[in-house]
Amino acid sequence: MKLDKNSKIIIPGAAGLVGQNLVVQLKKQGYTNLVAIDKFTENLNILKKIHPGITAIDADVSRPGDWQAHLKDAQMVIMLQAQIGSKYSDDFIRNNIESAECVLATMREYSVPYVVHISSSVVESVADDDYTNTKKEQERRVIESGLKYCVLRPTLMFGWFDRKHLGWLSRFMQRIPVFPIPGDGRYMRQPLYAKDFCNIIIAAMKMQPENEIHNITGREKVNYIDMIRCIRDTVKAKTWIVKIPYSLFWILLKVYALFSHNPPFTAAQLKALVGHDEFELIPWWEIFNIESTAFTAAIEETFLDKTYSHYVLKF
Repeated sequence: MKLDKNSKIIIPGAAGLVGQNLVVQLKKQGYTNLVAIDKFTENLNILKKIHPGITAIDADVSRPGDWQAHLKDAQMVIMLQAQIGSKYSDDFIRNNIESAECVLATMREYSVPYVVHISSSVVESVADDDYTNTKKEQERRVIESGLKYCVLRPTLMFGWFDRKHLGWLSRFMQRIPVFPIPGDGRYMRQPLYAKDFCNIIIAAMKMQPENEIHNITGREKVNYIDMIRCIRDTVKAKTWIVKIPYSLFWILLKVYALFSHNPPFTAAQLKALVGHDEFELIPWWEIFNIESTAFTAAIEETFLDKTYSHYVLKF
């Protein structure tokens, strides 16, 4: 099946970090028939504001509903929906596992021929938490769905519309005089620029590899504390970076979680941060024939771009 620029492309989870960036890149490349589905009304409204001509559906894809009819005559699904952070296991089960099952069943019902599934590098990590375990199960269901697929497993991402991770950290450090770092801060990360990743997704859409899985890792290894310093210098924050014991940092996160329904950084994510994972780096820039962006250049574009950097998604 060959896509053209008017092929109908369904994007569940379109209002998150990857979805917002993906729609920008798809429209830049001339795709016109995009159906964005998301249950986060405020963030979906941001997508509609930026792209007023897009078909945007406010719906929960973990449950049957009117949204399913939009898959009629679709050529492809880009499955992005995911629960990344929460204090409650049920959120992960519903938004990672049950949503995947509902989308896949609807694809089979309407004979949608191909899915690009956005998994996560955590499926091969040492972490043992709700996010990791439900993402593993989500990926398994795609693989066993009987549909043709390409699975992409990105590492930690950053870019425009980053409500968590580096985006949240940049806003946090501009509001406080002291920025705490757990331990010595020398935890190796392999951050992936969302724009590069979206161009990989688009390349996978065009190439349609049959039932392949690709680990998509940032090309550069960067220590956590160096990432923080780079962001601070880019946004010209005056905050003082201070190292504090891991145990104290953990306690502070636990206390914060008592007062926040959806904390931006959890104790489980802290454990993953210091887990010393190192992910496989494949030459994705050659496999998918795209340009990669240097980390420092990507940070500058993320936080200094005048078109998209000022948009902040809600938690």
